[in-house]
Amino acid sequence: MIRNAVPLDAPIRMARPAPRRSLQALVRWGSRVVTIGGDAPVRVQSMTNTDTVDVVETAIQVKELAIAGSELVRITVNTPEAAKAVPYIRDQLDRMGIDVPLVGDFHYNGHRLLTDEPACAEALSKYRINPGNVGKGDKRDKQFAQMVEVAARYDKVVRIGVNWGSLDQELLGQLMDENGRLAQPVDAEEVMIRAVMTSAIESARRAEELGLARHQIVLSCKMSRVQDLITVYRALAERCDYALHLGLTEAGMGTKGTVASAAALSVLLQEGIGDTIRVSLTPQPGEARTQEVVVALEILQALGLRAFNPSVTACPGCGRTTSTTFQELAKQIDDHLRAMMPVWKTRYPGVENLKVAVMGCIVNGPGESKHADIGISLPGTGEAPAAPVFIDGEKAMTLRGEGIATEFHKLVEDYIERRFGQSVAT
Repeated sequence: MIRNAVPLDAPIRMARPAPRRSLQALVRWGSRVVTIGGDAPVRVQSMTNTDTVDVVETAIQVKELAIAGSELVRITVNTPEAAKAVPYIRDQLDRMGIDVPLVGDFHYNGHRLLTDEPACAEALSKYRINPGNVGKGDKRDKQFAQMVEVAARYDKVVRIGVNWGSLDQELLGQLMDENGRLAQPVDAEEVMIRAVMTSAIESARRAEELGLARHQIVLSCKMSRVQDLITVYRALAERCDYALHLGLTEAGMGTKGTVASAAALSVLLQEGIGDTIRVSLTPQPGEARTQEVVVALEILQALGLRAFNPSVTACPGCGRTTSTTFQELAKQIDDHLRAMMPVWKTRYPGVENLKVAVMGCIVNGPGESKHADIGISLPGTGEAPAAPVFIDGEKAMTLRGEGIATEFHKLVEDYIERRFGQSVAT
């Protein structure tokens, strides 16, 4: 028995994300307004990896990311040619009916590009500025001011994005020197985290002095290690109320990048920290860029913060389920639901909240199926070749024979039409 254990009948603290307390920014393009912060939902952002000068290729990838669920898409603006291409990319997207706001990613020469190419400055809905890459010495303040003044002139939102890999070395050196003179210096890692946070907040305050409204500022402090990211954002949230963009920079490829991003972002989002997120995955060979959007959506949906796609519950399989039928059926249903969501979002409002269960044997199959909107419990090894189907918690029928998968697929389609199609008719 655990000493001083809480009694079994004591109230249980239910796990729920804490409310966010940040200011609300409005990112606009035409009639499209994406709210960031405040009581707005946590937004999903992504970034292209095309050469921005290639207008068609970049517009196509932006479209793919937007259709996958990205609510803001960032593009690299690194040369005069790229800056000149931005208005044409915007035009191409508008002709395709893609009104997703574009974010310009600026480093080193952003002050010149935004000043020399006003059409680029206007076509972008948001600018990303890295304080560590706007210049050195006396040039830093002047070049930072130029970018902020353009943003204020065109009423654009600015993300002041600090990356630990491109941190202002003068500021870091200053804080290291100050720490070295303390009677009890802290370790270098803590100083680095303080430098990242200080760079972001001091840059934001400077932007306000230059005429940018507080609600037009979004901050980010990206790190590449999970615990460092959690530490810096907790500190940031305690010291300011700017909207915050979350992302584990250089997260990596495949499972590593996915798990690391989910681990870091989930902790912060559960604590009410974060208003936009990006999962910075390195695509595996042949993998679509949209995978980073898929992972971001899954993180938010797993936490219960948003619903994007119907969820398919499926058991992992064990010795009772030597048949792969339930695995194949679960994948078919999941793939079909995701593929149809771009159409169903307008045709069947609320379908993103649908819960489907595809289970492999009698152990948990009936129970999980009853808790889903529609579920099927397939026969396991040695069980009778029958598959009970549950709809809205009640057993509706039992499927038998070789066509179980096809019949259940049709039942799911009919259920969606019956339940969610009525809202359109009324």
